Amino acid sequence: MANLRDGAYALPDRPELASAFRDLERDVIGSGGSAYVFRIQGQSDDEDAKLRGLFDRTDEYGELIRSAEALITKIGSQPEAEMRRAIRQVRRDAAALEAIDYFGNRRRERLHAILQELDASVVRAFSPDEPRAIHASIELRERGAFQHRRWTTRRRLWVDRVASAWLIRRFIDDEPTFLWIDDTARSPDDAVGFDFDGAAFTHVDGLTTYEVLIAAFGLGADQALGRIGAVVHYLDVGGVPVPEAAFFEAILSGLRESCAGDDQLLERMTSVLDALYASFTNPATLASK
Repeated sequence: MANLRDGAYALPDRPELASAFRDLERDVIGSGGSAYVFRIQGQSDDEDAKLRGLFDRTDEYGELIRSAEALITKIGSQPEAEMRRAIRQVRRDAAALEAIDYFGNRRRERLHAILQELDASVVRAFSPDEPRAIHASIELRERGAFQHRRWTTRRRLWVDRVASAWLIRRFIDDEPTFLWIDDTARSPDDAVGFDFDGAAFTHVDGLTTYEVLIAAFGLGADQALGRIGAVVHYLDVGGVPVPEAAFFEAILSGLRESCAGDDQLLERMTSVLDALYASFTNPATLASK
C-alpha cells in the first residue's frame, strides 16, 4: 500500500485488493474515526506513471538479489541445515515481495535466476547424488506385490527419503526392511529402490518421491498424507511455504546429528511423522489450515 500523505493511501484498482481498503475503513470507523474510499484516475500518462512509481520495487529486488548472491559465496563454509534455512528465508521474502509487485518489476526474472542458481549450488555441494526428475506417467501399483520387501535408498536420510520410508512402513509394506547405501549403482537386484536416479520410485516432473509413492499406491484421498507431502515438497524442492516445515526440518536436523545411524534416525522420525499425521488427521486441525 503506497502512502500518499498522512492518512492517505493508494492501491491499484483491482478486485483482489479491494478488501484491504474495506478492512482499513472498518478499523478506522470502529475506533471512532472517519474513512473514505475513492477511485482516482491520472489525468495524463505522466500522472499514471507517477502513481505506478509509488509501487516500484526495484530497490527491494536489489536487496534480495544481493542476499542470494551472498549466500552462494557461503556455500561450503556453512552447515547444510543453516544454509537451507537461509535460502528458505530468502524465498519467503521473495514471495512476499512478488505479492506486492503489482506491475511486474523487470528485476523479478533476475531474482528467479539467482534463486535457481542458489538451489543448484546447494544441491551440488550437499546432495550431489540428488535424483533428477524424470518425465513419465505414474503407474498405479498393488500393495500386495510390495509386501515383506527390501527397500533401498541413499544413506544419511533427509526430508524426502525419511518421509518416503515412513510412508512405506505405515501405508504400503506391512513388514519392510530398509537398506541404506552409498553407491546406488550397487543396489541389490531384489530391492525396491526409492529416491535415486534409476530407482523404481523417484522424482517425476514436479513431484517428490514421497508424492510419487502416494500417487502410485492410490493414497491421494488421504488429506493428512497430502499435508505431509506439502511439507516434504517445500523442504525438498521449494515452492509454497508450509507452517510446519521449520519444525520438521529442525527436528530432523537435530536427530540426524545425534542418531547413531539411519536405522535409529528412521525410528525417531517415525514418532515425529506419526504425531504429524495424527495432527493433520484431526478435523479441527485440517479446518484451521
